[in-house]
Amino acid sequence: MDLLQQFIERAKKRPARIVFPEGHDQRIVSAAAQAREMGIAHPVILGEIGAVKELAMKEGVDIDGISVISPHDPSFVERYARIYAQARDMREAIAVKLVRKPLSFGGMMVRAGDADAMVGGVDSATATVIQTSSLTIGFGENISTPSSFFIMIIPEFAGEKDKVFLFADCAVNIQPNARQLAEIGVATGGNARRLLGMEPKIAFLSFSTKGSANHTDVDKVVEAVDIARKMKPDYRIDGELQGDAAIVSRVARKKVKESPVAGEANVLIFPDLDAGNICYKLVQYCANAKALGPLLQGFAKPVNDMSRGATVDDLVGVTAITSVQACG
Repeated sequence: MDLLQQFIERAKKRPARIVFPEGHDQRIVSAAAQAREMGIAHPVILGEIGAVKELAMKEGVDIDGISVISPHDPSFVERYARIYAQARDMREAIAVKLVRKPLSFGGMMVRAGDADAMVGGVDSATATVIQTSSLTIGFGENISTPSSFFIMIIPEFAGEKDKVFLFADCAVNIQPNARQLAEIGVATGGNARRLLGMEPKIAFLSFSTKGSANHTDVDKVVEAVDIARKMKPDYRIDGELQGDAAIVSRVARKKVKESPVAGEANVLIFPDLDAGNICYKLVQYCANAKALGPLLQGFAKPVNDMSRGATVDDLVGVTAITSVQACG
């Protein structure tokens, strides 16, 4: 069974309430119907009720039994505006205007406990999804930076079939500072445990291994490792490590004297977006690897952003993963 199918099977056992804020898009209506039929989620579609039902009829999909909520419904708007105004220290009249926007309404559904997670982005920029989720859902404990990760499945690696790595951050933070890099590492390690049942072995990557080169970029990674260890002393964390020293035991034995991670890392933290984005794409195409993501992390409750070119199948797959993130 491939990894995505495993997520689907896990989601069926504990389907989450997932809100889809872009109910005007036919892909959302179709994906929500499939998710409900497969039993991987209890979907909530945001949009004008008549328009959503008309779109469903046009697409030939059955949304009976799926909650469709208007983001202008006063019974929700008033409560969400009150919660938002208190959290952001603003007047409720201003908050009302904000929470009527579908993405904000969806985020407030999650914050208020009326939904477990949100999947959006098919008709919104990634920056908008992240900013809105930051203001509505908020961040997890000790986290101030939203980030992303990819699940990379490599068909053959060091004699192991379907070797799984987590790569971060490959899609959001361009030049994270040491604190942000540490948060990315800790958040990704948490996802390795919760999503994949892996004991995270987190390598903070650099062009240097244990002082083999001197540069401010190396110093940043060393500082990030120190911060991450203090944040999560129970995690296996090391750095700075070059890519080969992190994942190849033969190289690690030559380059590193002692390390809880070197040669066997499964969570790779890149020093900046250049390195992360370039590497995941090279691995994806040169190693014929499967890349699941980018998946967002760092928020108090799960939210995932979809490409505006996403297909219905893409949405269903991410819905299954999000359901697992929310409910295990």
